[in-house]
Parts: sequence; structure tokens; C-alpha cells
Amino acid sequence: MSGADRGRLPGAEGRLLRGYGPLLAMTVAFALMVTLVPTVAREQTVIHDAGANTGNASTIAPGTGAVAPVVPGTSGAAGTAGTTGSSTTRRVGGHTSGCTDRRQQVPGDPYSPPCVLFTGDNGGATSRGVSKDSVTISFRVTADPDLSSTIAKITGSDLIDSTEDVIRTAQGLVDYFNSRFQFYGRKIKLVGYQGHGAVTREFLGAGQEQANADAIKVASEVGAFADISAITEPYSDALARQHVLALGAPYMSRKWFVDRRPYAWSDFTDCSILAESNGDWVNKRVARKPAKYAGGDLQNKPRKIALLAPDNPEYQQCVHDALTVLHAAGNDATTITYSLDLASLSNQAASIVAKLKSEGITSVACGCDPILPVFLTAKAHEQNYYPEWLVQGTAFTDTDVVGQLYDQSEWSHAFGISSLGEQLPERAGLGYNAYKSVHSDEPSHSVELIYYQLFMMSLGIQLAGPTLNPSNFERGMFSYPGGSGEAGTWGFGPGHYTPTQDYKEIWWDPNRTSPFNNKQGAYVTGGPRHRLGQISSGDPPVFTNKQ
Repeated sequence: MSGADRGRLPGAEGRLLRGYGPLLAMTVAFALMVTLVPTVAREQTVIHDAGANTGNASTIAPGTGAVAPVVPGTSGAAGTAGTTGSSTTRRVGGHTSGCTDRRQQVPGDPYSPPCVLFTGDNGGATSRGVSKDSVTISFRVTADPDLSSTIAKITGSDLIDSTEDVIRTAQGLVDYFNSRFQFYGRKIKLVGYQGHGAVTREFLGAGQEQANADAIKVASEVGAFADISAITEPYSDALARQHVLALGAPYMSRKWFVDRRPYAWSDFTDCSILAESNGDWVNKRVARKPAKYAGGDLQNKPRKIALLAPDNPEYQQCVHDALTVLHAAGNDATTITYSLDLASLSNQAASIVAKLKSEGITSVACGCDPILPVFLTAKAHEQNYYPEWLVQGTAFTDTDVVGQLYDQSEWSHAFGISSLGEQLPERAGLGYNAYKSVHSDEPSHSVELIYYQLFMMSLGIQLAGPTLNPSNFERGMFSYPGGSGEAGTWGFGPGHYTPTQDYKEIWWDPNRTSPFNNKQGAYVTGGPRHRLGQISSGDPPVFTNKQ
């Protein structure tokens, strides 16, 4: 790609990022999040933990065993009259019980926690950022003029949210959760602040010193209990070191979350779950069979699988996890890495396709960002190479609006798994409806992602009970009975700090109309949802019942 081409991507690449608006971005940075994740080792800077008002900081050590789940209002639950709980839990004069008029806290919400009634004393300042009346949640605004201008050039800015729109939408959703959830006499107080860090640098693995400074400011000046804008690994890690709950780190490994417990959470699936789910699915449904869904001279040849993933260390750990599952069943895969560098993806794709073709790969498991397949499928078509494309459910590659941008003669051979729920029209999601229930104006395009960030936070606050601190937040999340809806099946538990619990099998139909945008090309679901390890052996139920 020439220097002139880097300013504005033409054709499918430009359309892809224009399609990000409704899908991504709590800030404009989300538009490039999955393509600018860390590609080099982070700057190593030692910082000291903030010691004041950290609640349970002395009782929860990274990497320790999981705590037992409890439910607020039951014997032993945090903040009730029970005696079991973390060493920092103290009794308060309040009382919690189930509701008499309904089972769900929010009737009709498929992810709603059980309804809770509360009366009495909530314990006041039970943790930093928590008072008798409020829970302070921070939201970082970064100085990223280069990122904003880059996105504007690439996308035409049509669907990119301004910082003002994002904050307005977030505050509107805070109003929704304050009025619907049980916060034991408290309300969420959203506090925005100007950070020193730059999201673009942090996505590239740099900027750790500035991220540290921002996290220290959140802990010492803002005095926040949690931050819902922790969308980069450096910032999320820095917040955890300051004993501030951090929501948003994308696709980190299970070990990464456990090492930072109970402070790091994300609504993006951890890549260990993705790796293990895909490995088990390949063992049961794909391996040691002919490539019946490939095209050209690859069709019905014995399957030879390649696993393609970014070269950053965190993702490569999850590649290792996938290979471990494959090897345990006597199967294997060729591994190929690439660099998450937007400017060089086209050249990398040409080299990757040449390698895949020369090695006779019939089936490509692309655990990759959503942009690489734009180039990859175009180069494969140029070389008359039509393998099976095994969808891994990573980084929105399993959404209709992204699949529509790949070469359709190639993607018509795509099938795999996805943790997502049903694809809905753009303005029909839970987040949009929640916002419109409390405000008459239109929310930002990123309303769904902001909603789920705040939903996770609200869920943990309610389930923690009146004595809110990070330890009880974790205990409460582990007690969540779960739910299933448009975001897939949710649940948490020891070692699981992201919500994904199961997956569905999907395949691509280029002739089907997508309900999201009424355009041609959509994923089709084949069969029921499966939990990890529970899928049976046999051919996947794909490429059937086409329109």
C-alpha cells in the first residue's frame, strides 16, 4: 500500500470501516480497536499500588484460587447478616430479600438478575469510590487527534460518534440503570476526565507510562470505584494495579484476567475460551474428513488445516491453547502469524495466500481481525484458491456487516462457530431500547457497546449486595444465574471474567438478506447452541436450507 493510499482506503476496505460505526466504539477508538491491538511487547514500567481505601486489596492476590459464589440476601452473602464472606465484609443494618411482584429485576430483559428488595443501611463508604449515595465510575477521554482524523478519512465520518455523543449516550444509559437496577440506595455517578494517554499508542503496545499516570489519577484524584473505558491492555492493566475495576480489555487470555482478579473484566470473550471452543469443534466436526465445502481442486481432498492469528504474545498464548486441544485428540494444524499493521495487510495477505496454496491447505481457521480477510479473500480469488474458511468468532468476523465485505466467491465457503446471538436490525437492540425508554433523542451509533459495558457494571453492583467492594463484586458476578439473548449466552464463574458461555454453528449464505442492514449476505445458524466440550462428533449442520 502506497503512502497516498494510507490516508483513505478505497473499495471494500473503506466500506468495512464505515460499517464499524454501529458495531464498535465507546469512543472513536473502537473503530480501529480490533486492528490496532498490541503488536509489540509493552513498555515495562514498575508502578506502586495505591494503598488508600482499596477495600479488599490486601485479601485478594493475583493468581489465587477462586472464591465461592454467593447470592445477595442469602445466608453468607456479602452485606447481609450472614457470617461467611471475604475478610473485609462487614455487617450493615439493611435487609435484602426477593421481590414479591416479579422474579426479574428488569422484566423482559433476558439478562436481568433476580429481583432484589432492600431496606435500611447500605454501610456507606464500603470501598474507594463508594459512598452512601453514589458509586463513582470514571470514563477516560484521550487526546487522539491522529486517530480521529484517520478514522474520519477512512470512513467518511458518517457513522463515527463524537466524544460528546458518546458521553451523552453513556449518561443516558446511566439514567436507565439507576432507575431499573437495585443499587441499595446508591446511584452510579459517571465522571469523565481528560487522560494523558493515547489509545492508538496503547493499542500498539506503547504508552504504558501515560496509561499508568491516568490510572493513578483515576485512583487518587477521581477516586473511582471502576472505569468503563479500559479498552486497551495497558490502561486496563494499570487500573488493576491501582485496585480500580477495569472493564473492556479485548480478547485477553484467561490467565491474564485471573492474574488481575478481581479487577479486570470485559464483555469481549477471552481468547482462551475462543481457542478451546474452536479446537474442540475442529476435533469433533472437521478434522480427518474430506474438505467437502472447499471449491475448485481442493474440494473433497483430505483436510489440511492452517491456524492464522496475529503475532502478538497474548494471542499466541491462545493459539497454543488451541493446539493443545487439537493435539490431545491426535490432530494438528499449520500455524501462520501476521502483524496487525493496517498499512501492510495487503502485502501480508498475498504472502499468506501463496504459503497456504503451496502447502496444500484446504481449510483456513482465521482467528484474525476483521480487515485481514478483506485482503486475504481478494488475493485468494486472484490465485484461484478456494479453501474452506473456518470462522472462529473473533473480532466481529462473525457479523453480517463484516462478512458482506469479503470476496463472496471465497466467503461462500465459510462456516464455523460464533458466540453471538441472533442478528437484529441496527436500531432494535437492548441498548437502543433502554436509551429510548428514558430519553427521546437518538443515542450514538455505539449505544449497544456502551450499554453492555454499563450492564456488566450494573450487574456486579447489584449482585455484590449493599457492601460494595471489588471482592464482593467478584463474588456477586460468580453468583449470576446467567441469561441468553442477542449477545449470546452469558455467565461468569471462577476463571471466567468475560460472559461467553456457549456458541452456535454458522455458515455464510451470500444470497440471504441480512436483517441488520437489509443487504445481501448473511450468516445462517445451523442447529442448537453448544457449551464447551458438549458438541457431538459428526458433520456440522451447515450449507442447508438455503433461501
